[in-house]
Order: sequence, then C-alpha cells, then structure tokens
Amino acid sequence: MIDHQVRVRRSADRLPREEQLAWKLATVATGTHDVDPRAAAMAVNRVIDNAAVATASLPRRPVAVARAQAVAHPAAPGTSGASVFGTGARVSPEWAAWANGTAVRELDFHDTFLAADYSHPGDNIPPLLAVAQHTGRSGADLLRGIVAAYEVHVALVKGICLHAHRIDHVAHLGAATACGLGTLLGLDTETVYQAVQQTVHTTTATRQSRKGEISSWKAFAPAFAGKAAIEAVDRAMRGEGSPSPIYEGEDGFLAWMLDGPDASYTVTLPEPGEPRRAILETYTKEHSAEYQAQAVIDLARRLREKTGPLEGVRDIVLHTSHHTHNVIGSGANDPQKYDPEASRETLDHSVPYILAVALEDGTWHHERSYAPERARRPETVALWRKISTAEDPEWTRRYHDPDPSRRAFGGRAVITLEDGTVIEDELAVADAHPAGARPFDRAGYTAKFRTLAEGIVTPDAQDAFLDAADRLAVLESTGLDTLFPAVDTGAVAACDARLPKGLF
Repeated sequence: MIDHQVRVRRSADRLPREEQLAWKLATVATGTHDVDPRAAAMAVNRVIDNAAVATASLPRRPVAVARAQAVAHPAAPGTSGASVFGTGARVSPEWAAWANGTAVRELDFHDTFLAADYSHPGDNIPPLLAVAQHTGRSGADLLRGIVAAYEVHVALVKGICLHAHRIDHVAHLGAATACGLGTLLGLDTETVYQAVQQTVHTTTATRQSRKGEISSWKAFAPAFAGKAAIEAVDRAMRGEGSPSPIYEGEDGFLAWMLDGPDASYTVTLPEPGEPRRAILETYTKEHSAEYQAQAVIDLARRLREKTGPLEGVRDIVLHTSHHTHNVIGSGANDPQKYDPEASRETLDHSVPYILAVALEDGTWHHERSYAPERARRPETVALWRKISTAEDPEWTRRYHDPDPSRRAFGGRAVITLEDGTVIEDELAVADAHPAGARPFDRAGYTAKFRTLAEGIVTPDAQDAFLDAADRLAVLESTGLDTLFPAVDTGAVAACDARLPKGLF
C-alpha cells in the first residue's frame, strides 16, 4: 500500500494531474485486473444483501416515488437499458440507479464501513449493476467494478473525515462509484479522473439530511450520488472536463468544505498490481438500524435476562464513542430523538429509542419495531426518556483503533433501578460483525435474503436469484437480469397507483 499526502495547493502551483488525488483514485480503477477470490465472494454476498433489503423496501413510499420517476424514463430505442426492482421495466441506466439505490438504502439495513468517516459501500452496487446491464457487460466485469469501488470508498473513508465539517458521507460515495464504473467499462485514466472530479463537485452536501427531523432524503441521497456518477462518466466519455484539482484546489473541496487552506490528509491506496481487498474490511447489518445501534440491540437482548420487569428502572446510561453519543445519542441534542411522533428515519438514528424497544421486546424487526403504535406505547415512551448516552474516551479510542479486529462500535450500558441496584454489561461489536459472536457468512446473507423476501418473492424465484448470484463471476450479460428477483408486480403497481403525480 502507498500513503498519499493530500493538501491544498495554490492555483499558481499548477499541481500536475499525476499528483492529484482524483488522478490517483482513477489509477486504482484503471489498474484493477484480476479479482482476489475472497473479495469476489464477499462482493457476491453484498449483491445478495442489497437484493434482500431492496425487496423488503418495495412497498415503502420513498421507494415507490423513486420507482415511479424511473419508469417514466424508459430506455432509449436501440439500447438495453437497465432493470428496476419490483417491475418488468427497462429504463435509462441513471434512473435505474436512482430507483434501485433508493430501494437498497431505504431501510438502513445493508452494509457499512466506519473509520475516520462513515459509509455504506453497498450503495455503489446499484449504479454499477445498472450500467453493466445497459452496456452488456458480464458478471465478471461487474465484480471487478464492485471490488474497485469498495477499494476507493474504504480508502477515502479511512483518510478524509467529512462529518467533522458536517458534510454528508455521499461525497466519498460518488467518487468511488465513478471509479467503479471506470473499472467496469475499462475506461482510461484520464476519463475516470474527469468523472471523479465532476461527481465530487456535484454530490457534496451538508449532513442536515441526518440531523433533527430526518426525512426520506436519507434514502434518496446515495441514489442521487449514483445517478450523478453515471451522468459524470457519460460526460467524461464524451470528452468533457471538470473542476480541477477538485480536492487540492485553493477554492476546492478540502480548502472550503473541510479543514481549510492548511488541510493535509493521508489517503492509502494499493500499489499497481496489489490485490484489492478493502471490501473484506466492511460489514453488514443483522438489524435495520444505524450501525452503531447493532451492538446495542444485541446487548439489550443480553441485558433482558438480568433486568427482569422494566417498571423499576430509574435511568439507563449508555457509555459509548463520540460518534454514537453525538450522532445517534443524546449528545446530538435533537429533541426529535425522543419524540414518539418522529419519522422512521429519525427513530433509526435514535439509540435511546432503539435501546428502549430492544430491552422491552428482546428482538428487532425492520417494520414492527418502528410502527407508529409501537413508538407511542406509553411504557415505551416512559422508558425511552430515562435513557441517555455519554461519551467515554476509551470507547472513542476503540472506535478508531487502526486494527480492524480490535475496532469497537458498541458501548457499556448501566441500568440503575429505583432501589439503587445497578445492572451493567457491555458489548464491543454486533454479533454479526466479523469479530462478533456469530459473524455473517454466505449462509447468513442467504437467510437474511429469504427472511426479507418472504411473501414478496416465491420460494422458486428466491432459489433462482440465489443461484444466479452464486454464479455471478460466470454470468453473461443477459444473466445479469436474473439478479432482480421476480416479485408480485401487481402488488407493486397497486402501491404505485396510490402516489400523487409529479412532473414525469
């Protein structure tokens, strides 16, 4: 691996493009050839994972809206177009990426990587799959693109913190997707370089989408980045340039969005010919909630065995990392995180709510645990408002441990009862984490897919999809169609028919 120093430069310096971060990211994309077998197997796992959560989200309103917008943009005559989950439609690839990306993200239930910043690298897959279908690429091409996108995404998340400046994490996603598309299509470094810069320029936004009253834009944001990356690649392939250098420029990304004119970062990228294995550092979710809540849900299930009835609780404090406390905990100072009328998107970013419900129910469900009647239950609200979080420097240190096997995303819960009894326990990582009690393997991903597809995809169609995913490396271009499980399109159409009309 090579450490690349990235800092702001004056325009008068005329920084050579070969020394710019966007160029170095592009060389990772254009230098990717053989795929490491373990990385390829994990990429298949994530294709299965994405299909699982996309299928379960099909009846949800934001997904229906994105789907309706997409089907209004059919593939141009003479082109293949790309599939949209839940329909038989073939649409223009950027719109397929929009609809499918929203479906994948809606339930906050697919993969994650946490380091200096945050990410959901599985968000790269919908735009890559859409372009692969549209351009007639093979399953092997798609795998190469996925592995390359994850490599770039993980490197940026490790090296450049966005959230400290309240910039949304999709800024890194857009660059990674542009690189993945470059690998998929076999583009030259110059074209990918221009596409990366265009995408970063157009997908930089604030984190207000994850603050206060969180709306459905949280699901749309990564889909927007994927759509923008496809459009940027199209323009770059036609010879169009971009704002340059997008990262290092004196009026650029680092200087004005992040640490300022004195900004300096280290981004570590693989050497030419070095295997791309960053995807192996990422992990998925067993529960539909913000990743830092995964271990908290598992911890709550364990604590229930010690607490007995919860009526006698005086207060509960979760001692945890800076991120958990300040983003999804009481340190965010968001009253909405304690509001029983809050949106689902807000509740899945409220660790006090999640801990309260998990303590009461001993389980977690992607729909029932967020139902309005569940959130309004009086005893739940009473318990919920007794829960707070506190930053613990040791948990923050463990969160940022450079060794992935020691990195911790959990916390220590201290329950104080009215009689003064104290019950406490801690959990470093979720059970499904690679270092957890029950790490997800192919069987885990398969079980998750079957659970979420139940009642939506027939058993035979489930089998057909899983077989296709398992054979992804040898699928011909037409075989990519089988990565969209057949669903009851009538039920989906009925859902769509209830939507108000827009422009398209």
